[in-house]
Amino acid sequence: MGNLHDLALLLILGAVVAAWMELARARELAVAAARRHCELQGLQLLDETVGLRSLRLRTISGSRGLEHGYAFEVSIDGDDREPGRIWMQGRRVTGLSLPTVHWLAGVPGNDNGLPGIPPAAPPLDTTAQPRTNNVVPLRRRMPRDD
Repeated sequence: MGNLHDLALLLILGAVVAAWMELARARELAVAAARRHCELQGLQLLDETVGLRSLRLRTISGSRGLEHGYAFEVSIDGDDREPGRIWMQGRRVTGLSLPTVHWLAGVPGNDNGLPGIPPAAPPLDTTAQPRTNNVVPLRRRMPRDD
């Protein structure tokens, strides 16, 4: 009876190791896919890694399988961190979510002419008349005399 118990324990341990190896391989594939899609969109994959966020059973094109959801961060211009997500079933990318990049060069009203950087906001008009809608006008704060 002891041999049967040891065999069952060994089989459970083998299954856990196999599952861990499969998750590690799926993560490597997700990193490669995220890097490839970021390069295509002109984004920088930050930290060169993805993190597992979800596992679910899903049927796609008649094929039922385990879908892995990974989260990662990208940078549009090197000074920001934006979230991204990728979903994979086996070796296939089944979904991708990347931040939207707005290129404003040549757009009327873009004074600075730099791509992806919005023009400076106009100065606050302190002489404007009160509005009749529910928007409260902002006024500059007067310095305090301490």
